[in-house]
Parts: sequence; C-alpha cells; structure tokens
Amino acid sequence: MNDIKTAAEYIIKAVVNDDKDLQVETREENLLTIIEVSAPSEVIGQIIGKEGKIIKSIRTLLNLAFPEVRYLLQIKE
Repeated sequence: MNDIKTAAEYIIKAVVNDDKDLQVETREENLLTIIEVSAPSEVIGQIIGKEGKIIKSIRTLLNLAFPEVRYLLQIKE
C-alpha cells in the first residue's frame, strides 16, 4: 500500500460486512488529504463502532503507517 487512500479503503472494507455500496474518495486541499467515506447508515455504524472505537483505531493505524501525511477522515451518509 503506497498511498493513504488505498490503505484507508483496505482497512475500512475489512471492517464492514457488506462493502458493495461503500465508496472512498480522496482530494487534496492545501497540503491536506481529505478522505471521504460514503456508505449507507448501517455500514457507517459498523465503521464508527461503539463509542467511536473502530474509527479511532482506523485513524491510529493511518497515523502509524503514514506519519508524514496530514489527512482528514470524513464519513458521509
């Protein structure tokens, strides 16, 4: 995994049960990589997890794998 988009997509797809409606898109703004995850509400619940533990873990993994990249992980319904 050479970039943060493929890493984020791989991790998120591994977390959810059904990834057919899941979309991960990235864009660059002023040295900031914005990662937008679009999915139905039941899939978003799986991504966030209880008390946000899953999404925090995903962010921690991305921080460890790409310490030089500034990013923002957004979840949209």
